[in-house]
Amino acid sequence: MGYDVVGLRQHFPQLRGGAAHFDGPGGTQVPDVVADAVRDTLLSPLANRGRVTAAERTADDVVTGARSAMADLLGVDPQTVVFGRSMTQLTYDAARTLAQDWGPGDEVVVTRLDHDANIRPWVHAAESAGATVRWVGFDPATGELTADDVAAQLSERTRLVAVTGASNLIGTRPPLAAIGAAVHAAGALFAVDGVHLTAHAPVDVAATGADLYACSPYKFLGPHCGVLTGRAELLARMHPAKLLPSTDAVPERFELGTLPYELLAGTTAAVDLLASLGPAQPPGDATDRRARLLASMSAVEEHEDALRLRLEQDLAALPGVTLWSRAAHRTPTLLLTFDGRDAADAYRWLADRGVNAPAGSFYALEASRWLGLGDTGGLRAGLAPYTDDDDVDRLLDGLRTFLTSP
Repeated sequence: MGYDVVGLRQHFPQLRGGAAHFDGPGGTQVPDVVADAVRDTLLSPLANRGRVTAAERTADDVVTGARSAMADLLGVDPQTVVFGRSMTQLTYDAARTLAQDWGPGDEVVVTRLDHDANIRPWVHAAESAGATVRWVGFDPATGELTADDVAAQLSERTRLVAVTGASNLIGTRPPLAAIGAAVHAAGALFAVDGVHLTAHAPVDVAATGADLYACSPYKFLGPHCGVLTGRAELLARMHPAKLLPSTDAVPERFELGTLPYELLAGTTAAVDLLASLGPAQPPGDATDRRARLLASMSAVEEHEDALRLRLEQDLAALPGVTLWSRAAHRTPTLLLTFDGRDAADAYRWLADRGVNAPAGSFYALEASRWLGLGDTGGLRAGLAPYTDDDDVDRLLDGLRTFLTSP
């Protein structure tokens, strides 16, 4: 049996409202099973974590369950999974902590391709330590960022390099393993923003070479929170500022205050739903969740890429449309501009017709400027696991009428 997008869509009451959602890169729609998990947790006996009362056990089980779920999704040890309010918050916390060991003459490398959440925390931390920031550009004609581009900015003074796993603006997927090898050869740490990548492809954090890897469950059907993971030995030697009575154990030392248990329960539910999207397992099959997730995310990637190719082919036939998503290896995330027409007007035109494809630079400000699009960016059409052929038809029809309208 192939990818069952019809069955998946049944989990999304929002889709019955008639809108075609291409706004997933900013946050996917939330399925019923995730909402149920959030509700059920809030209505269960709940207290601070512990093992004495039923309320304490509920909280503890939710946290350990969510660590296990994210570990299976990313291929990491559950004891390296850190939860926080957002990827941005976690990255700022990590940057401030690591910068305690930086000083004048040290260097931090960031790229023009990245979302600002994997740029500004490192820039601010470097500035506070008196370190130098070095910038890596990408090819605006192709959207490609190569390992050679990064290597050209490395030196014996490089302390950390931050690179996106996939651009949330144009979809480019840099060669992480090759970049990580170059970074480690220079003796530096490698921080990967996996927010956009994790939503669209199987992930093995160790294979990327990342020392730190951050992502956001709300980009892959989950609730609004953030996740950070990293090499166990690196996390063990990082000492963030924290409250005196709070535990110094990893990963809890990085989690300031009480965790949002309901959101963690929703995260587990989202991961479990993702694990169900691959090929059906025979009765009694003992395949573990990690294996099912790898198969499922491969199926998601295949489904989305097929729709992306059809969308790209039809967009190429429309007059006056420039497609900025050109890298050879990319996610199903398309950035469009229109000759003589404002992308914001296309956004509103489509919205009036029940097609949600927003316009902007989407916090990828450096990338938008590097492409020559200023702070305005373009129209972004992002595919998600629940996107179907009818959605693509509606987007294309809406753009055709927009381009021929007065």
